[in-house]
Amino acid sequence: MAKQQVYDASAIQALKGLEPVRRMPGMYTHTVHPLHIVQEAIDNAVDEALAGYGKRITMRVFKDGSVEVEDEGRGIPVDMHPVERKPAVEVAFGMLHAGGKFAKSGEGVYHISGGLHGVGVAVSNALSKRLEVTVYRDGGRHTIAFEGGELKQKLKSEKAKERRTGTVVRLWPDPKYFDSASIPMAELEHLVRSKAYLLPGLSTVLEVEGKGKKTWKYERGMAQYFEFMLAGRELVAPLFTGERYFDEKSAAGFGDIEAGEGAAWAIGWVTDGDIFADSHVNLIPTRSGGTHEAGFRAGVFDAIHAFMDTRALAPKGVKLIADDVWARACFTLSARIVRTQFHGQTKEKLTTRHAAKLLELCVKDAFELWLSEHPDEGKKIAELAIEQALARLAKGKKVERKKSSGIATLPGKLVDCASGDVTRNELFLVEGDSAGGSAKEARDKESQAILPLRGKVLNTMSKDSRTVLANKELQAIATAIGVDPHGPEDAVDLSGLRYGKVILMTDADVDGGHIQALLLTFFFMHAPKLVEAGHVYVAQPPLFKVEIPAQGKGKPARRAYCLDEDELEETLAALKKEKVKEGSWEISRFKGLGEMSPEQLWETTMNPDTRRLVRMQLDARQLKKARQTFELLMDSGEAEGRRNWMREHWKTVEADV
Repeated sequence: MAKQQVYDASAIQALKGLEPVRRMPGMYTHTVHPLHIVQEAIDNAVDEALAGYGKRITMRVFKDGSVEVEDEGRGIPVDMHPVERKPAVEVAFGMLHAGGKFAKSGEGVYHISGGLHGVGVAVSNALSKRLEVTVYRDGGRHTIAFEGGELKQKLKSEKAKERRTGTVVRLWPDPKYFDSASIPMAELEHLVRSKAYLLPGLSTVLEVEGKGKKTWKYERGMAQYFEFMLAGRELVAPLFTGERYFDEKSAAGFGDIEAGEGAAWAIGWVTDGDIFADSHVNLIPTRSGGTHEAGFRAGVFDAIHAFMDTRALAPKGVKLIADDVWARACFTLSARIVRTQFHGQTKEKLTTRHAAKLLELCVKDAFELWLSEHPDEGKKIAELAIEQALARLAKGKKVERKKSSGIATLPGKLVDCASGDVTRNELFLVEGDSAGGSAKEARDKESQAILPLRGKVLNTMSKDSRTVLANKELQAIATAIGVDPHGPEDAVDLSGLRYGKVILMTDADVDGGHIQALLLTFFFMHAPKLVEAGHVYVAQPPLFKVEIPAQGKGKPARRAYCLDEDELEETLAALKKEKVKEGSWEISRFKGLGEMSPEQLWETTMNPDTRRLVRMQLDARQLKKARQTFELLMDSGEAEGRRNWMREHWKTVEADV
């Protein structure tokens, strides 16, 4: 039997410096390969170019596994930090949450940048065997080096032999923190090339030792990039490009939008071949989209829908949906947001709530005007969308609404949706009958189904499929979804799947988190094929509501929702900046989903354009690791291991008690 440990003050660990990153690298970056820690250095270089400093960024990959990023910016400051009493460059690379991008809007050296959310090059340093920085500024050449995240060579300064400014960062990723030490070169090339077309006039260079050099420069920006990507394929209609950025005057009528925010875009439709979709925020690639992409898609769809309505182009009985318009669309989108919020440190999905409204405002009117000026081209786009709608409807007629387990009938408490299109349909597993009632009223009856759950479901960690199906709540879930419980090695037929998205929607409190954990245990352990295929999602309802009174003419009363306390603080800081009288707003905390009105539930948690979802998709290798974690945390026989895990990771937990 393991020796019982004494839980006293000595058990409380306070990790210093970069030690949290080295202990738990997965909290801060991708650990599959080191591309993201390289991207942090690239993003810093791009932020300088975005601010107007430098016309060239060079990326070098060496045979010894190291990579180097060189820019022509102002150079990271090397003078003494007034508080830390260390050179500023040492602070930036040696401390978490240290940099030049945290100042309040309008007060810092960067107005818009990509580095406002993650923990930056400090993570790159922590996960590298060695990192060297060379700074050129004020006529000097300044060098500093780190090993294993710790200072190895203090800052040395000498007179520069050449007159220039900029920063050169070279790092050697430490293989022990990554599944593979190799950087995926195709992804790296796409990343470096994208910076050039997003910032016309900027040259980006990729040098690979022993394999030559590639240089990109797009004077015509996105339009020139489209020509490259299409590789000779023709568009149905001419490319629609545009941009809109708000100034102080135009932003004044919209409480959340700040001067300088807006977007540039290019969109075109093709009849065949692969399509591509590249969205960015402050030149950071958002591979998983986010609120900016949702607003862009909504604005384009609304514009073409209005165009078709005014000309009665849609055939009788055909209801166009957004997927019909986007099925054959290629686009690039570059949004600029002052107060960025992302899901996770890797910044692959934007969650800034007002970005949806911002992008819809930017593109909708512009596209409506373009369509009215190019009616013949607009009709061609409409005809292509109608073709997609007819194909979807034909496919939907062939798909029967199958039931799980052969003779099983659908659960009586399931409130089903009308559509037969599995790809569009969503099933919300809702905690509690009261929340289920609000969800029933709030939902889109065409494509959203509701299954209310009573209490906490069975912990299925150590249960077999027979035991799972004997439980009424879990049987109802399996039957509604249309897929029987199964193991990771089982051959499973997913043709009976009735919903493309299965969304767990629980309260944002401790009990809701427990129910969510129990449901995820069921899906990871007894429906892993659904997780692997990316059908399982977790909704993120807000915890706070802020009622903001009217502010004179042109600024009506409005409402803001905040996911957590950090987002609440940012919202209140923004209100103070807008000179809203402190204390005039009213903050309320939601006790649960059932406390929300149907309108609030729709707006915050169910509307595809404004909601926040986390996709539980893992490949087979990651799924195995996840199952091991579930065994540790949920298996009744793992109490000792769970205790040890809690001792090690207690500091990463944010308790809401």
